[in-house]
Amino acid sequence: MTLPLTGPTLSPKSGRPARQAVILLHGLGADGDDLFGLAPYFAEALPDAEFFSPHAPFPCDMAPFGRQWFSLRDYSQEAMFNGLSEVRPVFDAYLDAVLESRGLTEADLALVGFSQGTMLSLHGALRRSRPVAALAGFSGLLVAPDRLVAEITARPPVLLIHGDQDPVVPFGALDLARRALEALEVPVTTLSRPGLGHSIDEEGLSGAIRFVAQAFDKKQA
Repeated sequence: MTLPLTGPTLSPKSGRPARQAVILLHGLGADGDDLFGLAPYFAEALPDAEFFSPHAPFPCDMAPFGRQWFSLRDYSQEAMFNGLSEVRPVFDAYLDAVLESRGLTEADLALVGFSQGTMLSLHGALRRSRPVAALAGFSGLLVAPDRLVAEITARPPVLLIHGDQDPVVPFGALDLARRALEALEVPVTTLSRPGLGHSIDEEGLSGAIRFVAQAFDKKQA
């Protein structure tokens, strides 16, 4: 089966057929190659996982290079929600194609996002018909949480990681997302990283790897 988005992939380190799939979702102005460097670190803890790092479908409209999942020229909640709603069918089709092509289900799927990729992961995963095994998001935010009250259909375990010196996505977005998700009974854990900007550090990466590995272990126990 041809996947609706392209991007680098990494086969299971074990050499066996994939028992899990981990999808890495990059931020604004980057592409799938940007987060793909995380895959080998996750693979150490998840030898039977296959890794996918798709390129977002649209050219970045704020830079002469890179890709975007949706435009951020207008940073209002309404504009971001509309952008996410427009790209969500592409996102869902990609997840469905990965699962079908590997004979897996949502219980075998984890999402790992950075910045805009975290926004997309949260927006899409909470509206899937079935919950994914885990969602780990770096330096993102929950767009239009008020809309979730009527639209939420899945409650996957979520880990949100954010540097307290982030100059791009305010650190306060971490607590806002946590409170909104807790109110909707989504199991959410947060990890703040002192002194970190809009980036991923070793401690945050280690936390995400542990979180995803433990979530898969619970699903397969």
